[in-house]
Amino acid sequence: MNLNRFCYLLLAAAAIGSTFSPHPVATWFLLASVLTLGLYGVDKMAARRAWRRVPETTLLVFGAAGGWPGAILGQRLFRHKTQKQPFKTRFIFSVILSVALMSAIFLLVPQASGLV
Repeated sequence: MNLNRFCYLLLAAAAIGSTFSPHPVATWFLLASVLTLGLYGVDKMAARRAWRRVPETTLLVFGAAGGWPGAILGQRLFRHKTQKQPFKTRFIFSVILSVALMSAIFLLVPQASGLV
């Protein structure tokens, strides 16, 4: 199995696992952020050692899926993907998309907030 497929398998496992939590939305965002942080670290190590890289699309999907806090931390911590255009622009759009989706979930699905 290649690295990209393994990444998406981990993301799917996190999605399934978060449904068993008392606070599934919060658990999802925490797991997605941790996975995204790890993905940035793996990609930075691969870049330094000239190994097979994680596709930029995968990094953007993980960020848009709720892992953008981990992505921002990974960019700062590993000094990775901070200057490359058009990745920066696409990343900003993925963060906006993620925040808009998260807001819609909390507004449209009262149970998601855990307050009901």
